[in-house]
Amino acid sequence: MQFGIFSVGDVTTDPTTGRTPTERERIKAMVAIAQKAEEAGLDVFAMGEHHNPPFVPSSPTTMLGWIAARTERIILSTSTTLITTNDPVKIAEDYAMLQHLADGRVDLMMGRGNTGPVYPWFGKDIRDGIDLAIENYALLRRLWREDVVDWEGKHRTPLQGFTSTPRPLDGVPPFVWHGSIRSPEIAEQAAYYGDGFFHNNIFWPADHTKRMVELYRERYAHYGHGTPEQAIVGLGGQVFMRHSSQDAVREFRPYFDNAPVYGHGPSLEDFTAQTPLTVGTPEQVIEKTLGFREYAGDYQRQLFLVDHAGLPLKTVLEQIDMLGEEVVPVLRKEFAAGRPENVPDAPTHQSLLAAASKEVLA
Repeated sequence: MQFGIFSVGDVTTDPTTGRTPTERERIKAMVAIAQKAEEAGLDVFAMGEHHNPPFVPSSPTTMLGWIAARTERIILSTSTTLITTNDPVKIAEDYAMLQHLADGRVDLMMGRGNTGPVYPWFGKDIRDGIDLAIENYALLRRLWREDVVDWEGKHRTPLQGFTSTPRPLDGVPPFVWHGSIRSPEIAEQAAYYGDGFFHNNIFWPADHTKRMVELYRERYAHYGHGTPEQAIVGLGGQVFMRHSSQDAVREFRPYFDNAPVYGHGPSLEDFTAQTPLTVGTPEQVIEKTLGFREYAGDYQRQLFLVDHAGLPLKTVLEQIDMLGEEVVPVLRKEFAAGRPENVPDAPTHQSLLAAASKEVLA
């Protein structure tokens, strides 16, 4: 099972000091967080894509390429890549290039994003969101798998005899997760192609996440990719830790209360009771995260959000150290215990290459 960090890249004022980091500071902090995640023994660093304040990650491949040059092992991913407003031709080329630079340590998560105005900024209509996600991804798959593509659709100009360059590393495209919080159409899309399904798992109660994951698993089996238990599932999570739960709550409360996403809404206590947010000790994080398996089944990837709401970099790096030293080793052991043999690991470039080689030999 893979464990890692995902960052939305928000630039938020620290409510305890009143200081707002510069964009440069936030960008550099995300790089430091990725490097710390590898140092701490985590498996994945993923970053979002946004084109509006207060977020800075408008060019994920630029940042991930920079991080690739400064790391050796960690998988570099997105959370998410906007399949709706990006040109699938550019996605195909950018992430194949990143694949080569990172020696295959790349996968990506497709999503529609959560900012409505982004659609007209890129010449699209939000009412076409689902159609764009379906059509653009169908084209992207062809661009990665066919050397020469003739294509005509509804939402972009036709392609005639087009070859996307560079070609995917070793002829194996990056593995794709489809991220969605609430859209069954996206779970269906992931199942149709036999791709991974990632549920953000931050804002919603367990019964909602359970329904989305079960839908994906059932449809994955329907399309003949394997049993429901063999479907590839990823979950998000949100944590803040100290060795005393009282210290954790006291320190995190001002960040929670003023966070752009949920600040001035439900109380911290209500939110932790109703969602996967854990504010407490490493032991409490372990207990709650292990509970995800009760409604999501055995899954392949767990990503934690630790760097938002104005938390200073020093604090974030401390959180990653605690994950690497005290939380993830226990989670690896406990999630492995009793895991059925037919449940696959998360795909990597090496495993996908091996599977492709077997198909050729067959």
